Amino acid sequence: MTKSLPVQAEWVHLQYEEKAAFTETYGFSGNQGAVNLEGIRFRPEGTPSDTLMIFMHPASTLQLLPVPRTMAATGAHVLCAASRYAKNDTALIMEKVLLDLGAYVRHAKEVWGYKKVVLVGWSGGGSLAVSYQAEAEDPRITHTPAGDPVDLKGAGLIPADAVIYQAAHLSRAHLLAETIDPSVRDELNPDDRDVELDIYDPRNPNQPPYSAEYIARYRAAQLARMRRITAWVKGMLAELKRRNTGEMERGFVVHRTLADPRFRDPTLDPNDRRPNWCYMGNPATVNNGPVGLARFSTLRSWLSQWSLDDSCGNGLEGARRIRAPLLVIENSADDAAPQTHPTMLYEAAASPDKTFRVIKGATHYYAGQPELLAEATALIRGWLTERGLLER
Repeated sequence: MTKSLPVQAEWVHLQYEEKAAFTETYGFSGNQGAVNLEGIRFRPEGTPSDTLMIFMHPASTLQLLPVPRTMAATGAHVLCAASRYAKNDTALIMEKVLLDLGAYVRHAKEVWGYKKVVLVGWSGGGSLAVSYQAEAEDPRITHTPAGDPVDLKGAGLIPADAVIYQAAHLSRAHLLAETIDPSVRDELNPDDRDVELDIYDPRNPNQPPYSAEYIARYRAAQLARMRRITAWVKGMLAELKRRNTGEMERGFVVHRTLADPRFRDPTLDPNDRRPNWCYMGNPATVNNGPVGLARFSTLRSWLSQWSLDDSCGNGLEGARRIRAPLLVIENSADDAAPQTHPTMLYEAAASPDKTFRVIKGATHYYAGQPELLAEATALIRGWLTERGLLER
């Protein structure tokens, strides 16, 4: 890191109109006919810039993460942008998150006057950034997977000037498909399980290191469970529509969603991650706990963000449609984003200017790794500078 500047933080509020059949967010953020968005803009003191880096995650706020603040300390202007679903993804509609991101990009260029915008997609923000760019460059979406109108095709989304995909997975749906527990036989009774598919049950005769045959069986069972839930969701939506009453949506619980065999077997897609651990702690505990992926969902949200066959937030598909410069960064000790995902996205990307780099030993959050955080920051700054997207 060549310099460290004092940074000013500024609260940002955006509002835009939205007409919706019903409100899926609680409180002021998405009702009364308007969407209200909040973010934090970081600007180094005395350092103007024509470029804004936008960090956004579908359901998290990112201003407490180390990379945005560190980038600002090197002289970059940074916006940590929250969607309308900040800190609550229960009813998240991915198509609406893309519209929220579009509102920030438009504000950056038309109100703040930035000439260039760079999307930095960390973790779940990676597929978001790529999916947004795909729709901005090649707009196609007119409805959600549930059939509700959402006109991204006519929204006039402004393409970013570059996309950075950092420590990210292919999509929330891809991640869930590889972590959902296939041992659950009854969605209403998580104690009804197939022992041979429960990787946390010591009675399971299949123990690490797992055979290729077992992993193939396990992955097939995961996909089958995902599709059983999706079939139930579509059937329930059809039933609610058939009834033609005031009931248009329903919430439900998805039990046991953190059982990726890679957590227990470091020989599977090996990297430098810690065995029997994950980004949320002990995976066996999280698998049963209340904070797992997709634990609480609505029917529409399941189709929009969690269904592998329906979600528009598919980074792999989006990458095939983008032409903007793309930087893909894999953290070699990542214990959240699967080791295979960054390479898969990079290879699928259609961008004529794409770069792949690995930060050796870096974990998902760079926790306690200031030297690796500095390496990642220098990599991003150098890549952007080479392309005239950031001042030297």
